[in-house]
Amino acid sequence: MGIRIWILILLASCLIICVNGYPKEDLVDKLPGQPKVEFLQYAGYIDVDLKAGRSLFYYFVEAVKDPHLKPLSLWLNGGPGCSSMGGGGFTELGPFFPKGDGRGLRINSMSWNRASNLLFVESPAGVGWSYSNKTSDYSTGDASTARDMHMFMIKWFDKFPSYISRDLFLTGESYAGHYIPQLAIALLDHNSDKSNGFKFNIKGVVIGNPLLKLDRDAPAIYEYYWSHGMISDEIGLTIMKDCNFEDYTFPSPHNVTDSCNDAISEAEQTVGSYINSYDVILDVCYPSIVQQELRLKKLATKMSIGVDVCMTYERRFYFNLPEVQKALHANRTNLPYRWSMCSDILNYNENDGNIDILPLLKRILRNRIPVWIFSGDQDSVVSLLGSRTLVRELAHDLQFKTSVPYGSWFHKGQVGGWVVEYGNLLTFATVRGAAHMVPYAQPSRALHLFSSIVRGRRLPNNTRPSIDD
Repeated sequence: MGIRIWILILLASCLIICVNGYPKEDLVDKLPGQPKVEFLQYAGYIDVDLKAGRSLFYYFVEAVKDPHLKPLSLWLNGGPGCSSMGGGGFTELGPFFPKGDGRGLRINSMSWNRASNLLFVESPAGVGWSYSNKTSDYSTGDASTARDMHMFMIKWFDKFPSYISRDLFLTGESYAGHYIPQLAIALLDHNSDKSNGFKFNIKGVVIGNPLLKLDRDAPAIYEYYWSHGMISDEIGLTIMKDCNFEDYTFPSPHNVTDSCNDAISEAEQTVGSYINSYDVILDVCYPSIVQQELRLKKLATKMSIGVDVCMTYERRFYFNLPEVQKALHANRTNLPYRWSMCSDILNYNENDGNIDILPLLKRILRNRIPVWIFSGDQDSVVSLLGSRTLVRELAHDLQFKTSVPYGSWFHKGQVGGWVVEYGNLLTFATVRGAAHMVPYAQPSRALHLFSSIVRGRRLPNNTRPSIDD
């Protein structure tokens, strides 16, 4: 009887690991303090440059139901230099959130793995647990990041071959407005090379609150401040009159007068440090109340809507637990620094922030790949005022006609936001009450938006509940 049971166990293991062709060594049995779940998780490293010893860390979670029928969605956070594991993976749209004591996990009932298989990558090397044996690799920029991510995707599919033909959505937020379009172009170039063994089945580019064109996104910050009563008429009018944002560059703007600089400084001082500019209606977490053991469940200030404004501290504590890193197969080289959300060792080329991404989006759209830009309407850092204008200009340049007029979309009988569609390929949508990190602030609306995208459905424009509600 014992031998028969052992054979059955081996067969069951083989069905999970062997048939699917998934890497046994990357299977995550269970994370410390994790509730029981039915879906599989994998985590580990992909070597993108063996000679340099450069490797990117990934976390992959299967869809809750029917993963073999669901698409694959890659998610990248921005920064540049911030962790997709810490951001998207364990704060926004992944299957778990850290508990208040930083020692366990709770289920994210609005995880995007209800609609798709999810892949999170800490990119570039120097972010999170991704690393290189050459310290010079930590001086990087957009071009090398895209090259490494292209190589990552090729080698990741070597580990997970059953996903090669799966529908692929490239998603992210913030500076992923640079990462995702540049990666999409690299994958399209790969597809056009007939010598390559397979083609990436790209079905959509989906980016939230993205940096796309600095000379439009920068003035939108102060337009947002003014329109939301965060600065006075006098400051707002001075910025609009005296600041020439045309050909604006970072980090040293050109054609900015002293009066412009003074007005911008006064604007930032007026807004102050007690407002989270990434979510202007959200309360802030005061780190001084976070004790060494992070007993946040009792001490943290939370809004009535239930958003944990101190989750960043809980997450950092959790990821730096040795047992967590062991379970994730992370930190295999014993890095000389602790895991943090945004890298302290990365020297990212600041001038790359000036790159105009619109020509890349044009090329993506001309390849008949749908592009979705969505904006949380409480974000002042990369506000909807800039993104909406850029999407409209992009549609005009491509001579796309309006296919869905600007109007409300609904979720659970309430306005979920506003949406406009151009040429059946280009969509701009807002998410009402959401922040820079849309799934964090409005999880249900964000999941509904994402589910509609991956299922090829338009957002509902009436209050009748859909079958997904």
